[in-house]
Amino acid sequence: MPGIDGVLFDYGRTLVTFDYPSGRLLQVMAGFRPRIEAALGVPAPEAETILHDVLVPLEEYVASMSEDEVDYLDVYRETWQRAGMRLPDDLLHEILDAEQRTWDQAVQVDPDALRVLSWLGEHEVRRGICSNAPFPPAMMRRQVRSNGIDQLVDAIVFSSEVGRRKPAPEVYQAALDALGTGPARTMFVGDRVREDYEGPRALGMRAVIVTAHAEEPPRDGVPTIKSLAELPSLL
Repeated sequence: MPGIDGVLFDYGRTLVTFDYPSGRLLQVMAGFRPRIEAALGVPAPEAETILHDVLVPLEEYVASMSEDEVDYLDVYRETWQRAGMRLPDDLLHEILDAEQRTWDQAVQVDPDALRVLSWLGEHEVRRGICSNAPFPPAMMRRQVRSNGIDQLVDAIVFSSEVGRRKPAPEVYQAALDALGTGPARTMFVGDRVREDYEGPRALGMRAVIVTAHAEEPPRDGVPTIKSLAELPSLL
């Protein structure tokens, strides 16, 4: 396609959306309470308390403005400890894995995403994901497999694999390298101005904000489309 060899997409609020799965997470935490009690040697907090004191505070790391990515397993351990529960790492990993599987089931693929990704592939445009996500890469890649998106992209780069978060240039460069395209011939599509427009533009990419799931409307002058369905008309 003239002018564009590849398109990089943000993941959350661009290709997929989530509703916070409180009910399922409560079931997961309730199921682990006997093992938590055995590890602590004292009664475990109720599932609702674990949700409020451990899982909800962890959400701040998902939307962090820092350009340095955290080691999520370290943060996970420390958050449980601040809530008064010092658990062995193998149990923490099992809990995190079960929690992330709940999120895998909660993901909702944008109604236009698969069709647009397929269209790009049919027109020999390379497709990639470049997303901030502090979670263990294996768990994130499992999620992308579970919703079928991995079959329709040529490259995936999460911030947890690079150690840096958008808009740090290292993340975009890693994604461009994985995609095999140069910035001048790559379009970036996302929902946040700082991470998905200003950052890519600083490296020389074209960029557009899709507003379908954006939390905040972009300022005047930032190119936008209302849905992914409009993307082919820009290329």
